[in-house]
This record gives sequence, C-alpha cells and structure tokens, in this order.
Amino acid sequence: MSRAYCDMAPGHPVHGAYHDTEYGFPATDERVLFERLCLEIMQAGLSWEIVLKKRKSLNAAFDRFKVDKVAAYAASDVRRLLADEGIIRNRLKIAAIIHNAGVVQGLRASHGKFALWLDAHRTHNGKPRGKADWVKLFKKTFKFTGGEITGEFLMSIGILPGAHWEGCGIYKKLRDIPRR
Repeated sequence: MSRAYCDMAPGHPVHGAYHDTEYGFPATDERVLFERLCLEIMQAGLSWEIVLKKRKSLNAAFDRFKVDKVAAYAASDVRRLLADEGIIRNRLKIAAIIHNAGVVQGLRASHGKFALWLDAHRTHNGKPRGKADWVKLFKKTFKFTGGEITGEFLMSIGILPGAHWEGCGIYKKLRDIPRR
C-alpha cells in the first residue's frame, strides 16, 4: 500500500483493524497465509476496501479458506461460488484459488507447510530474495499471482518491506517484532 494508506487507515471503519493488526505482521498459520493469498487474488482490478467489505462472505463461501476443503471443490462448488452475490464472482479467480489450494497441499508434502516453503525461499543466490525473484517463483508455483498480487501478499505477511511507512506507529511496532 503506501504512506497514504497509513494516513487514511487508522480509525477507518473498514481499513482500520486490518492496517493496525494484520497488514505487515508476520504470519505462519496455513489458513491465514492461504486466506491472504486468496484475498490478494480477489482484489486484482478492484479496491482493497471492496475485498475487506466482502471478507466475511468470502470466508464463509470458501470454508474459512481451509486448504483441504477448498482443494476438494468440484464443479458444483464453482457453480455455488459463481452464484454467491456476497463474494467477488470471477471464474478465473475462483479457479485459481481452488488450484492454489492443491498447490499448498503439495507444499506440505515437500516442505512440511506453506510457511516453511516461504522460509526456504527467502534467499536467492545467497541474498534476500527481492520482489522480482519472488514474482518469478510465485508465477512458476501458483496461478493468478502477478507482481502486484505477489508483492502485496508478501508485504501483508511481513516478508517484503513496505507495508507501512516509517512514520506510521504500526511500522515502529513491527520493527520490534523479531523476524525469522
């Protein structure tokens, strides 16, 4: 997001709690990581406020983003989701979320869990992985994960910097949280 987000979000009825308690905070729980990735996918081409307003409905529609449940979705679930007026009804985004749930299942098999896969890829050629390298990795691994989606996802979980500007009180709070 940007300095403008840090200026606008605190106290905002939709953005406030997300800005103050989630955005940029480290996350390792698989459900949280998967939800954040899915919300970023849903946001593509839309405002973040729309996604936050629909977050409760998205969680209900996608079984709280439980990876195994979403990975098992069939054609009937896709029809159900496309008919749900409470969510963002985009066939490509829905298909990507279902596909990506299967990818996360595979990451369990190869790395133990999604968070450990992320940790295993924090460096590239001996240096911290930059956004461009993360984007390449995500495009190779997941569907519907271009530069903005990947960058915002990684900022939202504290892997990439930039979630908050230095003058933001949350930036100062996050600075004191030990990083893995």
